[in-house]
Amino acid sequence: MIRRLVLYVGNPANAATLKKLGYLSLVLVFLSDFFVHRDHAIYLWDKIPGWGAFYGFVSCVVIILVSKFLGHQGGIMQDEGYYDD
Repeated sequence: MIRRLVLYVGNPANAATLKKLGYLSLVLVFLSDFFVHRDHAIYLWDKIPGWGAFYGFVSCVVIILVSKFLGHQGGIMQDEGYYDD
């Protein structure tokens, strides 16, 4: 069962179908946020539908950009042949 799933996901011929399923799931999760009661919200931005998804996406992009900057410009990353010497 797991083997068939891994082979299906890893097959490049199924990439378009998997991409469509991914986008569909994102849209469904975003639309489901409109049905959540916002009575418990304290801050203004907590009352905006889809705020959590937007905030999470932007936060993830910022984390990736900061880590790439630190790795390349901050001197943390080593050359590929560093351990071969």
